[in-house]
Amino acid sequence: MKTETFGELSCVVTGGDDREGGGDGPVIVLLHGFGAPGTDLVSLWRVLDVPRGTRFVFPAAPLDLSYAYGMGDARAWWMIDMAALDAAVRSGTFREFGKEIPEGLADSRAKLIATLDAIEARMKPSALMLGGFSQGAMLSLDVALHTTRPIASLALMSGTLLAEEVWAPLLAARKGLPVVQSHGTHDPILPFVVAEKLRDRLTAAGLEVDFVPFRGQHEIPPVVLQTLGALAHRTLT
Repeated sequence: MKTETFGELSCVVTGGDDREGGGDGPVIVLLHGFGAPGTDLVSLWRVLDVPRGTRFVFPAAPLDLSYAYGMGDARAWWMIDMAALDAAVRSGTFREFGKEIPEGLADSRAKLIATLDAIEARMKPSALMLGGFSQGAMLSLDVALHTTRPIASLALMSGTLLAEEVWAPLLAARKGLPVVQSHGTHDPILPFVVAEKLRDRLTAAGLEVDFVPFRGQHEIPPVVLQTLGALAHRTLT
């Protein structure tokens, strides 16, 4: 395992022939969620059942929240109005982000695209899976829709529908793309009903969605890891 900079983003690189990203196998890029450290998802490389030689890259988001929120090693892809989100959770209502185009989304999109360009140039993956958790899932889909780069599959863990007016006309260009989308039925942060709405948008546009609902909250349970492993074996070999 090592830390390397791709584009402007610091990334943990692991897996492959030497546990430091060596070899010529496929690459899985996974993005953490809001308020998590850049290393939040790194442990997944040890538990995911993936094709032999698969390499992993875990980028750290560009925004440092440690000073603004006193959250220690916490990062974000763009800022979220935490007071409004907390008030919605406390009241039992929810915020639907479908009409929102967050300030900072375009900047993180550009940074991630540059990171993917650098990964492809230096690691030369045989195939690429892109995905993430929560805010990382949203950015993964946004980048997939704003580029024509080859993506073997997409992993959307506990994300939500965002920037619907922007995303909707772009979805058809990814017709046939295999997607695993998971979501907890009791998620208090990003409600399950909106995840279902996102699933329906993706499916209607022709993406091949394997929807994985689970009885839980904002998390990644074993059933999701099993489904991601199956997706990797199906699309990265």
